[in-house]
Amino acid sequence: MHIQFVSLDIVGISQDEWSKVAEEFAPAFADVPGLVSKVWLVDPETNSCCGGIYTWRDRQAMEDYATSDLFKAVVAHPNLANIKASDYTVMETPTRITRGFVETAV
Repeated sequence: MHIQFVSLDIVGISQDEWSKVAEEFAPAFADVPGLVSKVWLVDPETNSCCGGIYTWRDRQAMEDYATSDLFKAVVAHPNLANIKASDYTVMETPTRITRGFVETAV
């Protein structure tokens, strides 16, 4: 498993408008190959520090997403700025011990 943390600023739209944009993007993310889950984040006090935590099947799935049309649409979106990403390999054994993975029905 691989985790990616993405932070960004929203510009030119309100928090409510951003919520609608995020809801429009969400179904496309649900179909990304190798994306186990995405948690959408927002700071209700400001338009900064929005973003997400992505759980990927592996690093390759994350890298494949970075060449996708969805990724290109996100980074080109006029209301998103200062997009930053960092990624981490998951330490699976201690993560399982602390219930860090949510088991899903396949």
